[in-house]
Amino acid sequence: MDSQQTPIPPAEEPVKPTFTTASANFVNENKEILIAGGANLRLKAVENNIDLYTMMGKMMNCGGYGQCGTCVVEIVEGAENLSPRTQIEERRFKNKPDNYRLACQTLVNGPVEVATKPKKK
Repeated sequence: MDSQQTPIPPAEEPVKPTFTTASANFVNENKEILIAGGANLRLKAVENNIDLYTMMGKMMNCGGYGQCGTCVVEIVEGAENLSPRTQIEERRFKNKPDNYRLACQTLVNGPVEVATKPKKK
């Protein structure tokens, strides 16, 4: 190589996107589903035929907008792997246990165990 040529730098490794996988174990149904990290819990439950609703909720749910409060779930384990409670949830669950969530307002980022249709406390 003569002094006029500039050496070509070594090729950099291409950046590979990172995809996280989360799991949601629905304890009452004895069913575990794998979902992409950051996915909406209600949407993935419905896609996998997990029944979140009581009779009234089946007829009167809002379709996942956090307005009706019928997709209540109890987080048995893994609450730290979920998105924080929204303002809607904070108002709705002011006098309920901290592990109650609206599935439509919950994003899953890691393993979690969920009980559907929790008993009123």
